[in-house]
Amino acid sequence: MGDLPPCLTELSRPESLRLLEEVPFGRIVYTVRALPAIVPVQHLVENGMVVVRSHVAGDCAGSVVAFQADGSDQDNLLGWSVTVTGVARRVVDADEIAHYESLIAPLVDMGNVEIIRVFPEIITGYRISLRG
Repeated sequence: MGDLPPCLTELSRPESLRLLEEVPFGRIVYTVRALPAIVPVQHLVENGMVVVRSHVAGDCAGSVVAFQADGSDQDNLLGWSVTVTGVARRVVDADEIAHYESLIAPLVDMGNVEIIRVFPEIITGYRISLRG
């Protein structure tokens, strides 16, 4: 692969959201007693928002959170990473809840599973690739 270091390229907002649609899970970052907590979660992207179904969704609701996911091709030393930061809001409409429950399974089977939408304020995405 050569001696050149990998190249880091910033991704556009649409490209970042498109990449998030390609992976089944990521990580939600929220605070517990003013300390960061990170939990793996299943998600989907709908109408430009990240939707998460998890046992920690209730802890995130009404707060600023970050959602991060990435993908990689180990054989070719390529990859990407996307972070969405915004306010998490509970999904409370019964029809919407049923819709998301049919599309997103919680990553772990625990009580108090809820659904939140993250309204993106900041989206940062980067692609890692070889130069040349």
